[in-house]
Amino acid sequence: MRNSNDGEGSRSGSANGSGWSRRTFLGTSFGSTVAVVALRDTGNAQSPAAAASPRDKIAVSLNINGKPHDLSLDSRTTLLDALREHIGLTGSKKGCDQGQCGAYTVMVDGQRVLGCLILAAAVQGKEVTTIEGLTGANGALHPMQQAFAEHDAFQCGYCTPGQIMSAVACVKEGHANSADEVREYMSGNLCRCAAYPNIVDAVLDAKTKMEA
Repeated sequence: MRNSNDGEGSRSGSANGSGWSRRTFLGTSFGSTVAVVALRDTGNAQSPAAAASPRDKIAVSLNINGKPHDLSLDSRTTLLDALREHIGLTGSKKGCDQGQCGAYTVMVDGQRVLGCLILAAAVQGKEVTTIEGLTGANGALHPMQQAFAEHDAFQCGYCTPGQIMSAVACVKEGHANSADEVREYMSGNLCRCAAYPNIVDAVLDAKTKMEA
């Protein structure tokens, strides 16, 4: 009588006389896969120095409103966060944090920039001016600050520091020669209280005093 296991043995045995069983094939395939993964992981291994985290502190020297500040910062720290959280200059506000509202406008070497989109480390060796730096040593307001107060060019005041910094740069850039030009070159600064007409009046008024 033929053993019922003979057929199973034939199926699990050699195929076409190759000498490979299903068990041998699976075992060999598994072993090859493990070897490839091990080699890949070995090739990707990095030394501790090469795998430095971006969270590691770096030395950053900033010149803010004419004063030096030596800081130890995460390399990803923005200029805005360095000003507010590490230096204590909270006049510059954090709005949308995506470069869309202009509340965080400051000046770098006289040019307006969005403090939330530039790294602190990128402005080393440059002169950074914030809203606090506009006020005179004796506490006198900058002509633009005075004009904003006189023309009621703000309501809640949250966007005002960025509006003023952008307005000062707008005048210095020569882009405040008409109401239409002011609106165009101040369009990146949003005012949720909609004080735009008063802002335009303040910029035009301050322009005459800044150029006197």
